[in-house]
Amino acid sequence: MPEIWAHRDLLYFLVWRDVKVRYKQTVLGAAWAILQPVITMLIFTVVFGELAGISSDGLPYPIFAFAALLPWNYFASSLGRVTTSVVVEVQLVSKIYFPRLIIPLSGVVTNIVDFAFAFLVLLALMFWFGIAPTWKILFLPVFVLLAASTALGVGLWLSPLNARYRDIGYTIPFLIQCWFYASPVVYPVTAVPEQWRLLYGLNPMVGVIEGFRWAALDKNAPDFTVMAVSALMVVAILVGGTIFFKRMERTFADVL
Repeated sequence: MPEIWAHRDLLYFLVWRDVKVRYKQTVLGAAWAILQPVITMLIFTVVFGELAGISSDGLPYPIFAFAALLPWNYFASSLGRVTTSVVVEVQLVSKIYFPRLIIPLSGVVTNIVDFAFAFLVLLALMFWFGIAPTWKILFLPVFVLLAASTALGVGLWLSPLNARYRDIGYTIPFLIQCWFYASPVVYPVTAVPEQWRLLYGLNPMVGVIEGFRWAALDKNAPDFTVMAVSALMVVAILVGGTIFFKRMERTFADVL
């Protein structure tokens, strides 16, 4: 961490560069960060809420789905960026020395901008459906941090492997798709049989999504045991990924 702090200017440069490039020469600009989750929410509301009749734990299905899509989209886009970050920044990695952790970390930080834009839509939906924020909303940054830590931790495992085996990059969309259906985005945790919930909680995004809904929408208290299991998995993945990344970074120049 002291080394990363000493190179914080580089982190700022990478984040600012990526934000500018993302919206450069686009007609809608930052509106893309809003349109994607809104359109997805509308499709989910029709397919899962109306046609399939999936429970939303007493909440209006549109806001139930959107409150899950916010942390999920942030996690999914961050994981994709972190996994490919070392390969994308090959010129930087091969020319100068700096803490290589800055590269995947910048991918996680950059996506906060999109999250912030989409969060404004959540506030508008809360107003529309008459859901007033409570003191629980103060815990939202905790669950955003858990989502970021999950994306970073998994990405730290995958990005060195992607540098050596480019097949990893092709499997990421499939991995994210499978992970999506294994997470309570379109359905509540209560839909999972009680005897399987602790095992289900090994998915770190379970705690993130349930916690985010609880904090933002004043939802009934979730199963905190499941959330604790998810949080422990986040820590384990992040610590293990950091150690693995640090061990592998010395080989980047040879394989890229």
